Amino acid sequence: MHSSEKIARILIINPNTNANVTHSIRQLISRITPAGTITKVTSPAHGPYAIENEQHKEEATQHVLTLIEQHSAASFDGYIMACFDDIAIPEARSITQAPVISLAEAGMRSAAASGGLFTVITTFEEAVPTIEKLSAAYGLNKRCRVVATGIGVSDTAAQTKQAEAQLHEAIQEAIRRESTAIVLGSGAFAGRAMALQKRYGIKISDGFTEALDYTLHNLQLQKRA
Repeated sequence: MHSSEKIARILIINPNTNANVTHSIRQLISRITPAGTITKVTSPAHGPYAIENEQHKEEATQHVLTLIEQHSAASFDGYIMACFDDIAIPEARSITQAPVISLAEAGMRSAAASGGLFTVITTFEEAVPTIEKLSAAYGLNKRCRVVATGIGVSDTAAQTKQAEAQLHEAIQEAIRRESTAIVLGSGAFAGRAMALQKRYGIKISDGFTEALDYTLHNLQLQKRA
């Protein structure tokens, strides 16, 4: 890299306070961060351990915005919300001109590029209507099917026996329904996509690589503008 070229700095935020989830995200990001890019994975010091209802979402949003303000001096060039929701996305975009994207938008847009129907597999049932609304907002709802394993974020991240059984059943059902791609719809699935894709022979993503690509691509566009 030319010495005068600015190194991109991207902040990845897990909006819940589950250290196990944050650790999994950090391990994944360390593997997929491209050369010439600096990434930092963090989470709020306070807030919900798992974001599973509107009250949790509202609380997490405030803590995420505080976290962004605390990191403002570090001059990050982009922000990734490591969750399958729009938590703090509109608010963050209103206070920074840097690219901001969630796993949901990055993952679903990438899956839609496959050209056919795709399935989002999330955790708890209450998340399904939220993801369906997001897919509609992205103009993808006619091609998107959303299902839940019925297992919470914490157990999913811990890969309990029941959580694993439900995940694999959901993947097999998506294949039976002729989905062309699968999106793992929760930060609790961080780091699972590649192995599952290899096992089942279908495109499976968790939104992380796609979110990084989106952010870096938009930074390049800003430089050219």
